Amino acid sequence: MADFLDARVKEIEGRLQELRPLIEEYHRLEAASAALSGSDGPRTRTRGAGPRSNGNGPGRRGRPRGSRGDNTRATQAVELVRAQPGITIPELAEHMGIKPNYLYRILPQLEEDGRVRREDKGWHPG
Repeated sequence: MADFLDARVKEIEGRLQELRPLIEEYHRLEAASAALSGSDGPRTRTRGAGPRSNGNGPGRRGRPRGSRGDNTRATQAVELVRAQPGITIPELAEHMGIKPNYLYRILPQLEEDGRVRREDKGWHPG
């Protein structure tokens, strides 16, 4: 009986190893889809078009600086945390295809906003 169980466990573990890359791809695509569905598309500005500003005057366009958590990467990180509670920053960075430096800066800010919370080494929905 023990041999039968050992064989099934090895079979399951082998299949899990085969599926892991597909699951990771699924989560990356899911997060990308969520991030893109909430975006307005790329914002570009042609050189010389419109007034120049120091960011404080009436020539300023778009979202005010310093609005934390409203950008696509932060939203994508929150979605991944919701999809995979306990995920670590290196895992998030790998799923998002970015270096972890940004996440070490933005996740504590998202925690202050109550969108995520840190528990041990992983991050959970707020």
